[in-house]
Amino acid sequence: MIQFVKQLTNDQSRRLKAYERRVARINELETTMKALSDDEMRTYTETLKARLLDGKKVDDIAEEGFALVREASVRVLGMRHYDVQLIGGFALLEGNISEMPTGEGKTLVAALPSYVKALEGKGVHVITVNDYLARRDAEQIGKIHDFLGLTVGLNVPDIEADEKRSAYQADITYGVGTEFGFDYLRDNLVHKPEERVQRPFHFAIVDEVDSILIDEAKTPLIIAQKDRSHIRLKQLAQQIISEFEETDYEVDLESKSATFTEEGIVKIEELFAIDNLFSASHQVLYHYLVQALRANVLFELDVDYIVREDKIELIDLFTGRIMEGRSLSEGLHQALEAKEGVTITEENKTTAEITIQHYFRMYPLVGGMTGTAQTSRQEFLKTYNMDVVQVPTNRERQRVDHPDRIFMTTEQKYAAVTEKVAELHATGRPVLIGTTSIAQSEAISKHLKKKRIEHDVLNAKTVAQEADIIADAGQFGKVTIATNMAGRGTDITLDAKAKEAGGLFVIGTERHESKRVDNQLRGRSGRQGDPGATEFFVSLEDEIVKRYAAQKLERVEKKLKPSATGEVSSKDAIEIIEYAQTTIEGLGVSIRDYLFKLDDVLNEQRNIIYTIRNQAVNADADAITKNVLGMMRLALENSIDMHVSDELVPEEWPIDELKEDLRYLTMQEPTWSKDIADTRELKDALNDWMEAIIAATASRLEQDDIVLFAKESLLRAVDMKWTDHLTTMSGLKEGIGLRSYGQEDPSRQFGKEGLEIFEQTYINIARDVTTELCQLDRYFAEMAEEEV
Repeated sequence: MIQFVKQLTNDQSRRLKAYERRVARINELETTMKALSDDEMRTYTETLKARLLDGKKVDDIAEEGFALVREASVRVLGMRHYDVQLIGGFALLEGNISEMPTGEGKTLVAALPSYVKALEGKGVHVITVNDYLARRDAEQIGKIHDFLGLTVGLNVPDIEADEKRSAYQADITYGVGTEFGFDYLRDNLVHKPEERVQRPFHFAIVDEVDSILIDEAKTPLIIAQKDRSHIRLKQLAQQIISEFEETDYEVDLESKSATFTEEGIVKIEELFAIDNLFSASHQVLYHYLVQALRANVLFELDVDYIVREDKIELIDLFTGRIMEGRSLSEGLHQALEAKEGVTITEENKTTAEITIQHYFRMYPLVGGMTGTAQTSRQEFLKTYNMDVVQVPTNRERQRVDHPDRIFMTTEQKYAAVTEKVAELHATGRPVLIGTTSIAQSEAISKHLKKKRIEHDVLNAKTVAQEADIIADAGQFGKVTIATNMAGRGTDITLDAKAKEAGGLFVIGTERHESKRVDNQLRGRSGRQGDPGATEFFVSLEDEIVKRYAAQKLERVEKKLKPSATGEVSSKDAIEIIEYAQTTIEGLGVSIRDYLFKLDDVLNEQRNIIYTIRNQAVNADADAITKNVLGMMRLALENSIDMHVSDELVPEEWPIDELKEDLRYLTMQEPTWSKDIADTRELKDALNDWMEAIIAATASRLEQDDIVLFAKESLLRAVDMKWTDHLTTMSGLKEGIGLRSYGQEDPSRQFGKEGLEIFEQTYINIARDVTTELCQLDRYFAEMAEEEV
């Protein structure tokens, strides 16, 4: 470990020295840039583009480009890039992560590499965590790009397709990360090339990169169609589970999973008068009972979701924000609706999905910005091939980070927080209290109200007032309670009196599942050399301790000697908190790695399906012909394999069933003229018959209208069977981790079984295409009748 740290330090030092030499050259160019007129600066942009077209690389013109952007920023925004911001820009340009503390101007940093890479004419995506930041950055930083002659687009939810298309055609496109991913999925559901909005991926800059690429990595992006089936069953499942006792199920808090005990299974079987809950005929019943159980014991109101206007709205546990437009799949969202007694919505049936990890790996180059990435450096390197560059601060940090204060109970912790706030408030020092949930923010608020301490509360219920609350949070005498949403993309500015009082004092009320999120909260204080302080108040009843350190606490609890106020200062208590957080962070890495391996299987399958689909959408006649003829041959050969085998003698083969299936596929009578001894001979005997059918179809595919028919047939079959495939794979993924394979890795078994399922899906697509192409005469006859 010591050797690793030394190597890391040396690598960082060498890289920073190289960047500093480049910054020195940019500073030498400053006089030249200042001498240019506004028109000459725009002309310089065209000159740089021309040099790239002549064979120069982006790195060759980067220093001039950075110098040009810095001067443009001075003229347009009155803001000059610090040298450390130039360093951050070079880290991004190389496809790495610029780790820069809050207040160091990451937004302005992104203007540098986005401009330079946009000169290649292939488009740059600048990705933020929410609509507000995307609009703000497009408006503010976009002025620099516009001044230099580049076009700027904005991609946010709920805009028309033409607006999206225009946004993607811009040199630089600002937007929300999830929306870029959803657009990719939607582009792979279109039937005409002109319906697509995106162009090929080139370069992306991801703000709050750890939030988007790591914290959100466990949740796939899903596009679904609606299905209103089984609503009564969902209500019945909720009614049954609400009457269950704790002996009827088991909950694993560490993995956040719930299963029925033997007692619970027996109870269900007796209620429904069935012999075996796990039989195939009761699969739907079991599925909805499990989802109802999960909804009741794993999801908590005002922590995981809120109820607003007869709807369940999910909360992002890492940001504290409402996840707009997002819902849980596989009936779990409807189980929550049944639990809370709100209107049960249509269930989502997945038609397209991709993980954040696989979406961003499609970009040839990705750079990222955040204040907290170093603790996840290995994961960034392994998953995205992105290194972390710790950029020096412009001014030395003055913030003081106090050690955690640990209490025995939650109530003792809240009492201590209240006393601390009262003490600080008496001096006028602004206070920001960070909480991990809406419920916790409301609990703290009640304590402050009892003390008559005026305060603002910022959580998912008060998001409409976010800008105003944050704008005031650094004012003298202000007290603000906020969920994690105050930890991302916001700058809390201090007034003069607040600085004199010691600056913003940040109080954390619970350790988060990730140290990075704790550090984001700390980073609200002490921006740009401002004074400030942070202190975390935690308890041994906190959720993170109950879930990940319960046994460790049980072993040492009797040795702990709390004070009269319940505070514990022993080394054992500190180790319990650290152990809990380290455990959940390690588990998080393992889960993301496991899910990544599972989705690797689906990603390979998705690439095959999307390649076939895009060839059809693009009306590539040669590819369509090759694909459908290959599918016809596969479908016919598979029919033979499905019905006969050499394990039986020919006399025992179900020949009538085989002939019926081949007639169904081809609308023709299969024939062969000699006795058959084995399957090889049967295939040889049927070969001429099959080849004649395929050749006839190939001949007809020389006509444009037949190619168009084949295209639509192919798209219909692919879309329907791929949707079914995703449902099947979701069920496999849900159960694969619970099955035991001895020493075998579940992800390998998932790959093995997933391949078998995909092969069958592909065969099903081939069969659908074959039946349609072999019924062309009937199709055109019906068309003619309709015209008459």
